[in-house]
Amino acid sequence: MCGEMDKLGKNIGKVPEIFKDLEKTDPALHEKILAFDNLVWSDGALSRQQKKIIAIAIAASLRDEHAVHAQIAGAKNLGIKKEEIEEGLRVAFLLAGMPAYVYGKTQLEEAYR
Repeated sequence: MCGEMDKLGKNIGKVPEIFKDLEKTDPALHEKILAFDNLVWSDGALSRQQKKIIAIAIAASLRDEHAVHAQIAGAKNLGIKKEEIEEGLRVAFLLAGMPAYVYGKTQLEEAYR
């Protein structure tokens, strides 16, 4: 299962500790989440890179620090440009307001230093 956890880390940027624990405490749920994660992040009508930008915009809108950091790390691993993320954050700004944009932009600037 280690290979699957590595794939999860590549998909989202960083595997949360609670998810690592789930592998031991509830292996059946852990397996289902991995399968769903792989389905969601697979290229389809949207590329993995496009999905990552959407994820960052959503995480910024929710002001979820852990998710923003993990998703930006994943975006960097995929070679997504800072400017592409910036455009996604502008969409978050339009739909979720200035706090979402400022939060995401602050995290983006920190990650791309």
